[in-house]
Amino acid sequence: MNFGSMKRTGWLSLGVATTALTLAACSGGESEEKAAAPATNTATTAAAPAAAPAATAPAADDTTTVTGATFASFTGDAASGKTVFLQCQTCHAVEAGVNKIGPSLAGIVGRAAGTVAGYNYTPANKNSGITWTQEKLFQYLENPQRVVPGTKMAFAGIPDEQKRADVIAYLAAPQ
Repeated sequence: MNFGSMKRTGWLSLGVATTALTLAACSGGESEEKAAAPATNTATTAAAPAAAPAATAPAADDTTTVTGATFASFTGDAASGKTVFLQCQTCHAVEAGVNKIGPSLAGIVGRAAGTVAGYNYTPANKNSGITWTQEKLFQYLENPQRVVPGTKMAFAGIPDEQKRADVIAYLAAPQ
């Protein structure tokens, strides 16, 4: 193998690694180990108690977070939120009419879920009955799959409450 092909291989490896990291940042982070179910024998399965029903989404007007934090407890900083939004901009734009992997977030505060023109939403999002208030966004950004089960938004959420408040302040500010 000559130096030129080694250099190309190195750049290819770097590109693959960068792509994998970007996708991991946007995904729920579930590993293959979690996804694979262990094998069980039929006798054990028959004796096992019934599985608990899947958790249901909070009501459209319920803004309770997992941690109990409330949006009103934080003062969002739009400038800091712009920095937090960098992780979102791979999939979302703040310019009206610019849909990417996800819909445009221009004017999201006060908008009904699933209503951006030209974006193909899941039925789960379209039929959620949610109006994106700052409080509901605060809850949603904590764990999107909890709030809208079945959404195609493959993002684990923003666990830091202040960062959530900051990105909401950025989204609520005129762009």
